[in-house]
Amino acid sequence: MTDDPVLTIEPLPDCLTNPALNTVLQTIPTARLVGGVVRDTLLGRAVADIDLASPLPPDSVIAALRGAGIRVVPTGMDHGTVTAVVDGHGFEITTLRRDVETDGRHAVVAFTTDWRTDASRRDFTINAMSMTRDGAVYDYFGGVDDLNTGIVRFVGDAATRIAEDYLRILRFFRFFARYGRVGPDAATLAAIHGGVPGLHRLSVERVWSELSKILAAPDPRRAIALMETVGVIAAVVPEGAEPDRLVRLIDVGAPLDVILRMSALLTGDPVAFAERLKLSGLERDRLVALRHVPVPAPDADDAALRRALADNEGGVLVGRSWLVGGASAEWTSLRDRMAAMPRPVFPLSGRDVVAAGQPPGPAVGMVLRHVRGWWLQRGCVDDLASCREELLRCLREGDASGGGAAAIT
Repeated sequence: MTDDPVLTIEPLPDCLTNPALNTVLQTIPTARLVGGVVRDTLLGRAVADIDLASPLPPDSVIAALRGAGIRVVPTGMDHGTVTAVVDGHGFEITTLRRDVETDGRHAVVAFTTDWRTDASRRDFTINAMSMTRDGAVYDYFGGVDDLNTGIVRFVGDAATRIAEDYLRILRFFRFFARYGRVGPDAATLAAIHGGVPGLHRLSVERVWSELSKILAAPDPRRAIALMETVGVIAAVVPEGAEPDRLVRLIDVGAPLDVILRMSALLTGDPVAFAERLKLSGLERDRLVALRHVPVPAPDADDAALRRALADNEGGVLVGRSWLVGGASAEWTSLRDRMAAMPRPVFPLSGRDVVAAGQPPGPAVGMVLRHVRGWWLQRGCVDDLASCREELLRCLREGDASGGGAAAIT
């Protein structure tokens, strides 16, 4: 096959009119745009990151960039990657490569000058295209047709590509969730199923990164269903999962929220899940809250809503309402009321208790909890002055009983 472009994009897409990018491409004229930028440009979608490849060895790329006064960061020299920084924009430039050795996650590479060889080591045909600064698109494995058809297809033999890097299983479903309109063939499904045991070799951080990106797709239902069919869900969520719950959440029109979707999918212990996959503290706490926080009934009065909001973040309560109530008119009305209601803030602190005469110590917290309970019971409407009056009353009655603050229950 000849190394000719399959098409030329005219007029030039927006990504190629970027002045910072053009500075880099003028400095490294052999470079082409690769990966997601080509895929999304062909689909007319917004471009996030712009990555480049070049047949020049890394030292030559660095020398050319520095000679043009461009700042260079050697971000991954072992794999031939440097980052050119122009006007605050970073562009990764990777020397063309071929795999020498793979172990299921990492590869030992050697540099090459052949674009087809480099493209042959990429995961999917829709990610194996490249584009010059003139808009000429090079496609060695039918990526343009697959993109137009909605097929996510491995470059070459699926089982071989998976064995090179088991992360490609999760990446397959991530791309299928966003680009797939035609399901994979039986051979691809069999290759994925056969590679499932290799998922345990991946870092838990990468597993959560890919799983969260799958859930972040506008509609991941078909991808999640396929993942369950071939055993991927059971492998990455051994705590227990029920895809039908996620389907119902999306069906009722719940907003796109990765942690909300995960809380619907997950049936097992959210703490165990969060700790195993090393979610952030904020992600873990929200996942747990979405599973356990009580949500007000649709006919709850304003006082009940204020009490709920005083104890829980509004977004958690709204998320819970989607999980337990769906999109009916009464639950929609409840969400509207919660969204419009300011979150009440208890006006006292431990400092106020000490200032009122209670010596520092464990009793301070006991008094504060008592007054806050009184404030909650009355609907969270009492102001600072009223709460101070209740505080003083509690301290007086406690002293009169002979037990001080410890007598307060």
